[in-house]
Amino acid sequence: MKVLVINAGSSSLKYQLIDMQTEKVVAKGGCERIGIPGSVLKAKGNGNEKTYEKDMPNHKVAIELVLHALKDDGIGVIKSMDEIGAVGHRIVASGEYFKKTTLVTPDVLKTLEEKTFELAPLHNPAAATGLRACIEVMPKTPMALVFDTSFHATMPEKAYLYGIAYEDYKEYGVRRYGAHGTSHKFVSAEAAKYLGKKPEQLKIVTCHLGNGSSISAVDGGKCVDTSMGFTPLAGVMMGTRSGDIDASAVEFLARKKGLSHSEAVTYLNKKCGVAGISGVSSDFRDLDDGAKQGNARCALALDMFNYQTKKFVGAYAAAMGGLACIVFTAGIGENSPNVREGVVEGLEFLGVTLEKNENAKRVDGIHEISTKDSKVKVLVIPTNEELVIARETAALL
Repeated sequence: MKVLVINAGSSSLKYQLIDMQTEKVVAKGGCERIGIPGSVLKAKGNGNEKTYEKDMPNHKVAIELVLHALKDDGIGVIKSMDEIGAVGHRIVASGEYFKKTTLVTPDVLKTLEEKTFELAPLHNPAAATGLRACIEVMPKTPMALVFDTSFHATMPEKAYLYGIAYEDYKEYGVRRYGAHGTSHKFVSAEAAKYLGKKPEQLKIVTCHLGNGSSISAVDGGKCVDTSMGFTPLAGVMMGTRSGDIDASAVEFLARKKGLSHSEAVTYLNKKCGVAGISGVSSDFRDLDDGAKQGNARCALALDMFNYQTKKFVGAYAAAMGGLACIVFTAGIGENSPNVREGVVEGLEFLGVTLEKNENAKRVDGIHEISTKDSKVKVLVIPTNEELVIARETAALL
């Protein structure tokens, strides 16, 4: 069976078509800068590569372009959508409505759209748009929802509860859920394999850094804390998201700017983060270019991001009572040496020593960027959320 995995981020969309008999990727690609000028699809299949430069104002257009690429004369690997046995969709937030990977039905889709959008306003609507686009093209193909929250279900109450009335948590389900669970699950397991250890022997901080970013504490193979919260708005400052902020400051800003509650949440999700600080872009490549050209606000945005990430690494080392490994993954974590250096700088007291020459290299696969005598290993591990999603989709069917 071939499983098509759709992984829709806030401004990106990755896909893989995987033959589950061998777990071989037969086609893959990614749409970048969705909703941002200069959007592009880079696709691979049939031993060839092709770049589609096309305006992608939303995720529906991106999905349509992906399905076109799968049948393209040059890089296509299928002749008909009927060759796809199932589609697995990455869903960021499930709230209390879904506990595990779930087969899509009209009722499930209704619950997804009516109950969870407010929990992940940048991601769940995008994922639902992709889901509907797939259903329209492949109405008889089974669709599965794979949730980011599953890996974080092992967090103890002291980590996931907020300091609100306990009755309100029970009534409304307001708690820390986390996100990027499939990524944190994959890279923490891969780190253990690389280090030749059992997951139960390790204390790892995984840094999933992209347009949306989250940091997780993985103790003994289980998540014990994570930076994102009730929604993916919490944690470190991100591409367009504010990250953690005093709730009273939100009320103050809303009153001063004349915003409704809903408008204030939209503001925090889409007008803030490094884009708001820099005034230039939510894309870290643009920030790097701006900082090199002397743009002080671009440099400030990068410094803030690195500093906030560093604080979570230190906090989670304290929470776990030790640290064996730091893992960087996702678009920024895998591709920005400057961010990695900025995050670990100053963590020497924990036993972290960076090998700058190794950090500057671009290497396929797992890449160790700490010195040989570093007590804490620092690894760059390409994430593979798609494989985790495909496995869970196949298992469900």
